[in-house]
Amino acid sequence: MVEFRGVGKFYDNNSVALKNIDLNIRDGEFVFIVGPSGSGKSTLLKLISKEQEPTSGEIFVSGENITHLKKRKIPYLRRTMGIVFQDFRVIEKMSVFENVAFAMHVVGAGSREISRRVPYVLNLVGLSDKARKKVSELSGGEKQRVGLARALVNNPRVILADEPTGNIDPAMSLEIVELLKQINKCGTTIIMVTHDMSIVKHFNFRIVEIVNGQIINDIPPEVSNA
Repeated sequence: MVEFRGVGKFYDNNSVALKNIDLNIRDGEFVFIVGPSGSGKSTLLKLISKEQEPTSGEIFVSGENITHLKKRKIPYLRRTMGIVFQDFRVIEKMSVFENVAFAMHVVGAGSREISRRVPYVLNLVGLSDKARKKVSELSGGEKQRVGLARALVNNPRVILADEPTGNIDPAMSLEIVELLKQINKCGTTIIMVTHDMSIVKHFNFRIVEIVNGQIINDIPPEVSNA
């Protein structure tokens, strides 16, 4: 699904975000990306989604080399991805239904498909009864569920989750990751950046640890909770 070959990311001020990263994430995996603040975790996700460009090396997504992908092709790449953010990035003045439908409008979905797909996804994330509520009326955990529904609605092959539990309480955090686990069981690849090791230890998934821009541990799921 995602492969990094000797990938480096350096900034103009000579700071190093990532250095010589080799990483292979298989289709259907659930991977935690962990490490201290500033270690390069979020940069890794931004390289996958083409929000940033690598300084060196090559990146492949679904077998396609995206390292030098033309700008006009980037929106099509992102349509295969769902992205969940720490700060929710929902549209407060819209209803829950409208927020999720908006993600479908952007990719040109028709009204019939939207009216069928959005209720299905809201049911998956436990928000069926909140469909007509304004997002501004929701709790933090509920807003993150809206963000997750929006990431899911276009049936992505991979979900990139950047600290999705960073702004919600511990109990709700476990619920969000449990939802991601259920989505993963249906075949969607999940790549989740987190600094919360209590969550990581609660679930038996692969753990990739990054420190100072380098992978120092890559622990398979069968021993990650040992």
